[in-house]
Amino acid sequence: MERVGTRQQHSNSVNGQQGGQQWQMHFFQMPVHYPKYSRADYEAMPEWRLDCLLTQYGLPISGDLAHKRKFAMGAFLW
Repeated sequence: MERVGTRQQHSNSVNGQQGGQQWQMHFFQMPVHYPKYSRADYEAMPEWRLDCLLTQYGLPISGDLAHKRKFAMGAFLW
């Protein structure tokens, strides 16, 4: 599996003095299992579970509950 990453540069400042710089890496990695929920499962799924599922796959979790459900069903139902 190929990893895709981005690097962000952060600077450290302690007591107003410029310290060293740190690099922070962010990677997206596909989870091992593809979600196997039905349309009914997504329609009944609580918001916190949708948030966890979308976050696990590196997908956006913005919007209201109806938007998240529609997005998840579009992404995972075939």
